[in-house]
Amino acid sequence: MNETELVERCGKGDNLARKQLYERYAGQLMAICVRYTGDREVAQDVLHDGFLNIFRSFGQFTYKGEGSLKAWLARVMVNEALGYLRKKSSANQQEVIVEELPDVADGDDDDFEQIPQSVLMQFIKELPDGYRTVFNLYVLEDKGHKEIAEMLGITEHTSSSQLYRAKTLLMKKINEYRKRI
Repeated sequence: MNETELVERCGKGDNLARKQLYERYAGQLMAICVRYTGDREVAQDVLHDGFLNIFRSFGQFTYKGEGSLKAWLARVMVNEALGYLRKKSSANQQEVIVEELPDVADGDDDDFEQIPQSVLMQFIKELPDGYRTVFNLYVLEDKGHKEIAEMLGITEHTSSSQLYRAKTLLMKKINEYRKRI
C-alpha cells in the first residue's frame, strides 16, 4: 500500500492500515524515543503511547506529499517523549550559572567524524535527562533556545546552559574515547 492510500485508510480507522503504518515506521520512531528517554524499556512505553496518540489524532493530519507523514509521526513522537520527560521530573532541569561553567574549547567537526555513530549515540544516551533532552532538541531537531524553553517549561538561560553542559560532557567522553583508541 502506498503512502497516500495508507494515510487515507488510517484516517478511516482501518486496522490493517494501522498495522502497516506501525510496521513501516515503528523502528524509526523507536530510535527517536530511545534518543530522548535514554532507556529502551521506557522508550517502548513512550512508543506505544505515541502510537495511541497518532491513531486518535489521525484526523488532524493533512497529507502534503511524500515525507509529510514521516515528519508528522516524528513530531508526535518527539512531543510524546518530551511529555514523558516533563512528567518524570522537572527537577532535573536545574539552572546553571554560566559564569560557573568551565571553559571548554569547541571541538572540531573532525572529533565527531572519527567516532563511530553508535558510540556517539551511546554517549548522548548517557547524558543526564535534562542535558540529553536539550541537546537532542537543539542539535538533532534544530530548535532554538526560545522554542526549547517553551516546550520544556524552562528559561532560555537554562536551555543554553544545559546545552553547554551537554556539549562539555560529550567532549570529555569523546576525548577519553580517543585516548583509548
